[in-house]
Amino acid sequence: MDVKIEESWKEVLEDEFDKEYFIELTNFVKDEYSKKKVYPPPSQIFNAFNLCPFDAVKVVIIGQDPYHGKNQANGLSFSVNDGIQIPPSLQNIYKEIKSDLGVDSPKSGNLERWAKQGILLLNATLTVVAGDSSSANSHQGYGWEKFTDAAIKAVSEKKEHVIFILWGAYAKRKGEVIDESKHLVIKSPHPSPFSADRGFFGSKPFSKTNEYLKKYGLSEINW
Repeated sequence: MDVKIEESWKEVLEDEFDKEYFIELTNFVKDEYSKKKVYPPPSQIFNAFNLCPFDAVKVVIIGQDPYHGKNQANGLSFSVNDGIQIPPSLQNIYKEIKSDLGVDSPKSGNLERWAKQGILLLNATLTVVAGDSSSANSHQGYGWEKFTDAAIKAVSEKKEHVIFILWGAYAKRKGEVIDESKHLVIKSPHPSPFSADRGFFGSKPFSKTNEYLKKYGLSEINW
């Protein structure tokens, strides 16, 4: 199957595209887009991969599924489009960056600038039906998780000295395939307002990331 995804990722994940689950997933997603309002726009489904080629990956931040509100999702975990109100979890991420590094929060919640520095902002599920809170996780269980597991496993197996940032129980489970003997895995509670006070605040993932990159002679992230 010919999938429109960045070339280095296409090469790394080519075995996935002809598997039965991925063909079924593709048919399901196409059908959903034809019948319902689904986010992100089709051209941005693989945005996390397209903006951060495999060879450029230095950091992986795992999210759950895209935002389901109007014009929020842009294919990057925790990110929203320019001009959209910054969601609570991302507000807390910005607060921790300020506390950790002294960096003031930008006015935009668009994290493309992170992706272009080598951060794979990967949601476990890459599409969602538009709507209210009942739409959350509406495309879970149809195959996206297998595909994103394969991407995480590929980074773990084929690269060295990558930082995996796992926020919350779901991301931690997702990260069980990571080889911690050759990568740095940073775990904490989720930045959601429901859990940020239970250990996300004060966890300093951003300075820890830059210290690790510096240790291995890699350029630090401009958070």
